[in-house]
Amino acid sequence: MGRIKKMASNKTVEELIARSNRLGADKRNTNFAGGNTSAKGVQKDPVTGDDVELLWVKGSGGDLGTLTDKNLAVLRLDRLRALKNVYPGVDREDEMVAAFDYCLHGKGGAAPSIDTAMHGLVDAAHVDHLHPDSGIAIATAVDGDALTSKIFGEKVVWVPWRRPGFQLGLDIAAIKEANPQAIGTILGGHGITAWGSTSEEAEANSLWIIQEAEKYIAENGKAEPFGVKLPGYARLPEGERKAKAAALAPVIRGLASADKPQVGHFSDDQRVLEFLEGAEHPRLGALGTSCPDHFLRTKVKPLILDLPADGSIEASVARLKELHAAYRADYQAYYDRHADADSPAIRGADPAIVLVPGVGMFSYGKDKQTARVAGEFYLNAINVMRGAEAISSYAPIEESEKFRIEYWALEEAKLARMPKPKSHATRIALVTGAASGIGKAIATRLAAEGACVVIADLNLENARAVAEELGGSDVAVGIQADVTDEAQVQAAVDAAVLAFGGLDLIVNNAGLSISKPLLETSEKDWDLQHNVMAKGSFLVSKAAAKVLIDQGLGGDIIYISSKNSVFAGPNNIAYSATKADQAHQVRLLAAELGEYGVRVNGINPDGVVRGSGIFAGGWGAKRAAVYGVEEEKLGEHYAQRTLLKREVLPEHVANAAAVLTSSELSHTTGLHVPVDAGVAAAFLR
Repeated sequence: MGRIKKMASNKTVEELIARSNRLGADKRNTNFAGGNTSAKGVQKDPVTGDDVELLWVKGSGGDLGTLTDKNLAVLRLDRLRALKNVYPGVDREDEMVAAFDYCLHGKGGAAPSIDTAMHGLVDAAHVDHLHPDSGIAIATAVDGDALTSKIFGEKVVWVPWRRPGFQLGLDIAAIKEANPQAIGTILGGHGITAWGSTSEEAEANSLWIIQEAEKYIAENGKAEPFGVKLPGYARLPEGERKAKAAALAPVIRGLASADKPQVGHFSDDQRVLEFLEGAEHPRLGALGTSCPDHFLRTKVKPLILDLPADGSIEASVARLKELHAAYRADYQAYYDRHADADSPAIRGADPAIVLVPGVGMFSYGKDKQTARVAGEFYLNAINVMRGAEAISSYAPIEESEKFRIEYWALEEAKLARMPKPKSHATRIALVTGAASGIGKAIATRLAAEGACVVIADLNLENARAVAEELGGSDVAVGIQADVTDEAQVQAAVDAAVLAFGGLDLIVNNAGLSISKPLLETSEKDWDLQHNVMAKGSFLVSKAAAKVLIDQGLGGDIIYISSKNSVFAGPNNIAYSATKADQAHQVRLLAAELGEYGVRVNGINPDGVVRGSGIFAGGWGAKRAAVYGVEEEKLGEHYAQRTLLKREVLPEHVANAAAVLTSSELSHTTGLHVPVDAGVAAAFLR
C-alpha cells in the first residue's frame, strides 16, 4: 500500500468530507443517506508513537451531502485486512460486522456500516460507493453485463448481484487487482463503486461513470420508455390534482396506517405523473424496486390505483380499499414464501408508496422526513426504470434477495437501536392562532413531543417564522387562515393533509378580546367576537372532523376556552358569551364524535398575560383599568387572586394540551381542564 500518502489525518478527513459533500449535494450522484465514501492515510499511534495506517469511512446512517467528521468510522487497516484470515465464508459473513468493532482506532467514531469491508479491502487510497440513477439503470438492465462493456470498455467492470457485506468487499478487491486499468465497477442490481489514488481522482472517476451512463441513455434511449400514453391517465390540471389529492389523502393515510400510524408526504412531480401515464407502469410497478436503499424505504413495490385520472372520489376510495386488502394479502404471502424460523416478525403489510394516476404519489413513514425520503427514493426508482427500459428491459434483483435484505438480521438490529418514539410521534396537529402567545406555546410543545404541526394564523409571515423556528418543513409549516371564512378554513385543512398526509389533533385557539360594558358593546363588537371564536371554532372543527372520520384513526379536538366561560365578570359580555359558546361546543362535539374515536376536550386558562397576543393588543390595558392596576402588573394581580398565587404562562396551557392529547388520557372526552392557578369562582360544578 505504498500508494497511500502519509499525511496528517485532518487533511485526509477534510478532503474526504469535502468530496462527500460535493457528491451528496447532487442527487443524480446518490440518493439521500445512500452510498458511502472513504479515505486511507497514516497517523501516529498515540500509544506507541508509530505510524499506523487508518481508514476513515462514512459510518452507518447519515447523508453524504451533510457528512461531518462525527459521521466517520475510523479503523486500523492492519486489523481490518487481517479479518480475511478469520472470515468464515459467505454463509456466516454477517458475523464480520461485529468484528469491525475490534478494528476501531481510539473511540472509533461512528458505527461501521455493512460496506466497510468494500472500502478497507480494495487496494486504493480513496473509494466511493454511490447509488446514481443512471448507474443503477445499467445495473438493473437485463443485459447489464454487456452494456457495461459497451458503455465503459475496460475501465469499468461488471459485478453480478451480491448482497452487501464482507464477500462483496473481497469480490471487488479481487476485481481491482485483476483489472489494473479499471477505475470502478457496476454492481448488478445495486449501484457503482469507483476508486482513485487521490481524493480528486476518485471523485472524477465516480462522476465519469455517472455521466457516461447518463450520456449513453440520453443518446440511445427510446422516446417512450414507459410505453404509449394510456387514454384517460393524463395528469390533471394542477388545481384539480391538488383538490383530488387533498380529498383522497385522509383515506389513503388511514389505509397506510392499518398496522401502525404513519405520517404522509405528497408529490405531484412531473416524472411521477409521466410514469403513471405510460402503458407499462402496471408491469414496472409490480416488478418492484431493486437497489437495497430503495426498497428498504419504499417496500418492494407500491400500491397503484388502477383507475383513470378522472375517476370520481367515491370510486377511487372504494377501489383503493379493495386494492389495499389485496396488497396486504400479497405482502403476507411474500413474507410467508421467504421467511424461516430465524426471520424477524413481519413488520407490517401496508404500502409505503401509493400512486394515483393523474394526481401523484403518496409516501409514508414514521415521521415527515422518513415519508418524504421514501417518496424521493421511489422517484429514484422511477428514474432507474426509465433508464433501464429506454436502452434495454428493467430486471430488478430476485424477490428472495429483496426479502433477505428487508428482513436481514442486521437491518432488524439497526431498527432495534432506534430511539423510543416520543408521545406525539406520527401525530399531525393544526393549531389556529399559532404565531404567538398560547397558540405558539402549544405548537412548540407538540413539536417537541414529536408531532408535525401546521401553524395557522392571520399573519402569514409570523406563521412561517414560527414553523422555521420549530424545525422547518419536516416538522412544521406556516399557513395563512382567517377562521371566519369557510373557504380559508377548508384551504387550511387541505394544506395540512397535503403537507403531512392527514390530521390527528386540532387546537381551536384563534381569538381576540373586546372588553367593554354592555351599553358600550356594539353589534359589530358582538359579531366580530363571535365570528372569530364561536363561528371560527365551529368551521375549523367541521372541516377537520371530516378528515378524522375519513382516516378512521380517531383524533383530538381541543378548544382553548377560558375561565370566563363559567365565571361572570363585569365589562366582558361579548368575550365571555362567546367563550361559553365554545365551552358548550366541546360537550356537543364530544357526544357526536365519540363513535369515531375522536376526543373533544377544552382548556380554561385565566390571566395569561406574558406572551399573550390578546393582552398585547389592548385587552391588557382595558382589563388593568377595570381592576385599577398598572398594565405591567396585571399578571401579578391575576396571580394574587388565585388559590396557588402563581402566574399562568402560555407554556402552562401548552402542558395541558400535551397531556390531554396524549395516550395517558385516552379515555377522557368532554372535559374542561382549568389552567388558572385556582379560581374558586370558576370551579366546574
